Amino acid sequence: MELLKLREELDAIDEQIVRLYEERMDISSKVADYKIKTGKKVLDKTREEEKLRKVRSLAHNEFNAHGVQELFEQIMSMSRKLQYNRLAQEGANDRLPFIGVDKLDMENARVVFQGAEGAYSQMAMMKYFGEDVNCFHVDTFRDAMCAIEEGSADYAVLPIENSTAGIVNEIYDLLVEYENYIVGEQIIRIEHCLIGLPGTDLDQIRTVYSHPQSLMQSARYLNAHDGWQQISMQNNAFAARKVSEDKDKSQVAIASEQAAKIYGLEVLERGVNQAEDNSTRFIIVTNQKIFLKDAAKVSLCLEVPHASGSLYHMLSHFIYNNLNMTKIESRPIEGRSWEYRFFIDFEGNLADSAVKNALRGLREEARNMKIIGNY
Repeated sequence: MELLKLREELDAIDEQIVRLYEERMDISSKVADYKIKTGKKVLDKTREEEKLRKVRSLAHNEFNAHGVQELFEQIMSMSRKLQYNRLAQEGANDRLPFIGVDKLDMENARVVFQGAEGAYSQMAMMKYFGEDVNCFHVDTFRDAMCAIEEGSADYAVLPIENSTAGIVNEIYDLLVEYENYIVGEQIIRIEHCLIGLPGTDLDQIRTVYSHPQSLMQSARYLNAHDGWQQISMQNNAFAARKVSEDKDKSQVAIASEQAAKIYGLEVLERGVNQAEDNSTRFIIVTNQKIFLKDAAKVSLCLEVPHASGSLYHMLSHFIYNNLNMTKIESRPIEGRSWEYRFFIDFEGNLADSAVKNALRGLREEARNMKIIGNY
């Protein structure tokens, strides 16, 4: 009976908390109306810090002070989200610097890929743009990014993630460095082959050339041949080309069957990568701020204040707007030790009101934010 009485007292207090919370949110809505008229930003960091210090001082012990601060951080976060929502309803600052298009111009497009003839990037490009695509290749990912930034190519095809080896770190860094944007993606199944000069016997092999990720994906197979020296190359196709040009049967490459055909090599072993479901996701990048009107995934990067709970508060914008976040990665920020930039993928379209609302809150509260693409 004593517990029931205590619970009744808690229920009565909770009813008061809910009533006061709703009164507070009504006032927050009026604050939003004022900010819509004056153009004032929603987030007032100085005001919030002052408020947190004040409510902490009202508590009677440190444990309660910490709890009160956490409670009011959440209350003020919900207040901001209400204000962002009111701004969206009134159409304030509603336009994003991206243009929706019905389709990409593929017929007149010039496309660049990194590597050489026979690279997996070429295979992804041909699957996305078609066999007759007007294309050329460059040596490095940076060269490809430069090509579309300078206008010598309309699109670039770049690998960003492998299902077994993980992300391609350099691509993430280049997406921040260059004003280029993702407009599409292509996933292809990867089957690595051990390829060499025709007539090569496994006993003759001394050196294996391939991209570092391909060597890693084939580690189980290569470990069974521990006498083989493994040498990293920029691209699998480069490795195949080297073996073909050197005409040395002690050298082999790990690359695609297509690369073997192009460079006149023989497939010595198929499927040397241990994962049967090995796939690589390639992105289609351009220098235009465009997105397909039926795009369903948004990619962005952001830097958060270097303080406790910062990332948590950023991610709450996805929860509040009922957006499904599908991926988050972090990369160290150059020149700022132990600080990180976060890359996030979530479902949605830049024309959706929920997406606009989330982006408005993220842009205002993050240290830096960049929309990488909608595709």
